[in-house]
Amino acid sequence: MASSTKIDLLKEELPVEQETLVLDGDVKTGLVIVDVVNGFCTVGAGNLAPPVPDEQISGMVQETVRISRNFAEKKWPIYALLDTHHPDIPEHPYPPHCLVGTEEAELVPGLKWLENEPSVTLRRKNCIDGYIGSTEKDGSNVFIDWVKTNQIKRILVVGICTDICVLDFVCAALSAKNRGFLDPLEEVLVYSSGCATFDLPADVAKNIKGAIAHPQELMHHIGLYIARGRGAKVVSEVSFST
Repeated sequence: MASSTKIDLLKEELPVEQETLVLDGDVKTGLVIVDVVNGFCTVGAGNLAPPVPDEQISGMVQETVRISRNFAEKKWPIYALLDTHHPDIPEHPYPPHCLVGTEEAELVPGLKWLENEPSVTLRRKNCIDGYIGSTEKDGSNVFIDWVKTNQIKRILVVGICTDICVLDFVCAALSAKNRGFLDPLEEVLVYSSGCATFDLPADVAKNIKGAIAHPQELMHHIGLYIARGRGAKVVSEVSFST
């Protein structure tokens, strides 16, 4: 496990500038929720779920629920991605997870209510990158359509994992925005406390064939750092004006 001293030194060398965000409705903002499903967030729910209670993951879920409630009450658009895989199509290098038809591929209990909200678009994806996973067989893209239909100028991204599915989606969305595919989108924001990743210390990974060490706090920071370097804004606090 990376020591706190080493992580503090890395944060000094690779600082992530973070802002506070107050949402008041002046700028059309959409919320993107990435993979807050049982298979990644609920203790013991599957191969990639936390084996024991995890403070970073539970905190992310709490913040995602809080922000989602506020968006739904204001009828602001929400786009929720759910990792969902066919059992015959593995996702190397990960073990089977979030298989279609299982509880792993369902939203965590605190977010199940999203399924009945008219302002919510649910999208099951079968790959890491939710932007690519939003592409239909005819080449159309549900996420692009969601941005354009709702005339969204800013997206706020939350979810799991900071350095994998969240980061891939953010990087793809930024590239698409820069190419003009997502007009009128202007900004991509990542909420640091609304994101989390998993923990696989080096001393544990060495005993698992094919596993790669993945220290949680370090990889969470690196995910935010790369997102910031790609052009996303990272926010440390999200509040709503009354």
